[in-house]
Amino acid sequence: MKKAFVLLLAGLALSCAPKKDYTVKQESVEKTIKFLSDDALKGRLAGSEGLQTAAQYLADNFKKNGVKPYFTTYFDTLSNYKETTYNVIGYLEGTDPELKKEFVVFGAHYDHIGVADKPVDGDSIYNGANDDASGCTAVYELVNYFAKTKSNKRSILFCYFSAEEAGLLGSRHLAPKLKEKGFNIYAMLNFEMVGVPMKSESMQAYVTGWGMSNMGDKINEYAGKTFVGNLPAEGQYQLFRRSDNYSFYQEFNVPSQTICTFDFTNFDYYHHVKDEFANMDVVHMTAFIQQVLPVVNKMVNTPTKEIVLKK
Repeated sequence: MKKAFVLLLAGLALSCAPKKDYTVKQESVEKTIKFLSDDALKGRLAGSEGLQTAAQYLADNFKKNGVKPYFTTYFDTLSNYKETTYNVIGYLEGTDPELKKEFVVFGAHYDHIGVADKPVDGDSIYNGANDDASGCTAVYELVNYFAKTKSNKRSILFCYFSAEEAGLLGSRHLAPKLKEKGFNIYAMLNFEMVGVPMKSESMQAYVTGWGMSNMGDKINEYAGKTFVGNLPAEGQYQLFRRSDNYSFYQEFNVPSQTICTFDFTNFDYYHHVKDEFANMDVVHMTAFIQQVLPVVNKMVNTPTKEIVLKK
């Protein structure tokens, strides 16, 4: 009886350990970004029927994976947008009795800019494949990973933001709402425009606001190589302030940054009707997400808060 009990405990410990052999499936990556950037969704404008279709798709993945709503439902209705639209929020409780009181937030915006007034070469739909169906696809795969491996000691909030294109309104609505609830956030990592590889040979991605915290250094440490770097153009265009990470930084004053592979030279279709699935590099996306897994796994499992703001 005693031996059986010891074996049971050992089995439970193994089941809670990260699965090092977990493989991100290219067909899953392709299916998600292809769905989110399809013409049928009409450019996913906040408040549109197309965005509601995308929201349901993302929420269905939460439900399928046993990821719970953080609020009453998965749909968090924005209080600062003229039309009815919502963030899609899922919650995965941590496995450690103490660390589960802290949250890591993984996010991406799932809205885009809709339909053009005048067609461009016969096309009027701003599909937003890179911006930001690609980032949503990365978060979608993180949902699959953590739900299957149960490897998170800290709790995780998965956020798909609406109305980012209207001025970060989804995150500007959510961050103060969470703060009012006494939300205990450790760090926020946002995914934006990861659909094509960088041209740089020295890094595969960059984080916005490189000097704001040691997040970039820690990402490289967790990846076991130089995975991210500092892109000078990021600072020039102030990208740190131009995505949903910034709302969390403003509200909570914790490390909150965006990871991106758009380097201003590798993609010509920003806010263009040709930002569509055909111009995405799914092989790159799959490899990128695979390399992100050990990074995010460390973020949610380190016994102390290793990622900190710089003075």
